[in-house]
This record gives sequence, structure tokens and C-alpha cells, in this order.
Amino acid sequence: MTRPASFKYFKTSPEIIRLAVMLYIRFPLSLRSVEDLLHERGIDVSHETVRYWWNRFGPMFAAEIRRKRVQQLRAFSKWKWHVYEVFVKVNGKRQYLWRAVDHEGEVLEAVVTKR
Repeated sequence: MTRPASFKYFKTSPEIIRLAVMLYIRFPLSLRSVEDLLHERGIDVSHETVRYWWNRFGPMFAAEIRRKRVQQLRAFSKWKWHVYEVFVKVNGKRQYLWRAVDHEGEVLEAVVTKR
């Protein structure tokens, strides 16, 4: 198996690096939590190593995700989004919660206003 050039000088496999970085990015986990999750899977890496990988490879993975997402959106020509309005109470006062939601149910943006 040949390694991509960006992983050339790392002893750890690209799959493990990707897993660690994606766990940290995708879920609200701390670096130490990612370290613990990897340890449970038999992978011994320190939280500082995960932080280094995130700084080094995070932008590359993010660009890859964006590129794939744009390709999917272009392929799916019927991409739609909706705005939902909900009344909520914040500190005992009635507020409006506006949410923009795409066709997959993912919240694109949320805003709370008085009017």
C-alpha cells in the first residue's frame, strides 16, 4: 500500500490519523476523550499527538469534505431548504426561533429574535 505524500513521514497509518481527527472534529469531544476512545480500540496515542494531527491534517480533511459536499449538491439538483419559525421562552420572555433546515434535516442556521 502506498501512502499519500502528506502522510509520508508518519509511522501511524493514515486511517488511524483520519479516525482521530474526524472524531475530534465531528463530535463535541475533548482531545483527552479522543485519546480515551482510541485507547479503548487498542490504539495508544497521546492527546498532544491528536492535537498535532488536527492542526496538520484538519484543513486537508475539511477541504476534502467540502469538495465532496459540493459534488453531492451539484449532483442533487433538487436541493432545497426551509425556514421554520418556533416560539420559545428565554428568561421568561417569548422569543422567535428561526431555523434554516436543508432537505436532509441538517440545521443550516438558527437565529433568536424578539420580533
